[in-house]
Amino acid sequence: MTDKLDLLSKEELKDLIRIYAKNIYALDGVWFQSVEEKSDMEEAMWHDKNAWVKFTRTEAKRIKNFLNLPDEAGLEGLEKALAIRFSALSNPSVSIFREGDSLIYRINECRVQSARKAKGMPFHPCAPVGFIEHDGFARVIDGRIVTEMISCYPEVTDQGCACCWKFTLKHSAPD
Repeated sequence: MTDKLDLLSKEELKDLIRIYAKNIYALDGVWFQSVEEKSDMEEAMWHDKNAWVKFTRTEAKRIKNFLNLPDEAGLEGLEKALAIRFSALSNPSVSIFREGDSLIYRINECRVQSARKAKGMPFHPCAPVGFIEHDGFARVIDGRIVTEMISCYPEVTDQGCACCWKFTLKHSAPD
């Protein structure tokens, strides 16, 4: 029997991947809002943090294996991995670029915050969970990578994006 994915064109497969990436955000939002509604934001954030610790490692390991990256993939490996992770594929606008010796990952327009705004809900205070997500992902790609939050709600320092993360490779001190 033919695999149903073999029947899809390359463009259809790309569209399907983007749909699945959006579905991950939708599932994340649905369970989060369920806990938020039943309990409160604090309880929902506690579960969110725990979920992202585990999910992020799984996502990063699978992408690292898919790209056949070495154990210490550096910023080059991180750049490749970030470009195909679900958040890069599902958010309307994402930028990944070099700035000096660092790699910058900007979510210019965030699907989660846009959805909450459209529903009349307060913004998700994603800075703590965002750090867990981005730092955990980077450390699986290369344990030497240091993550810094540049801007993320509610600690917004850059009005031109939803969130911004800086990754730098920590070099070991010479003997």
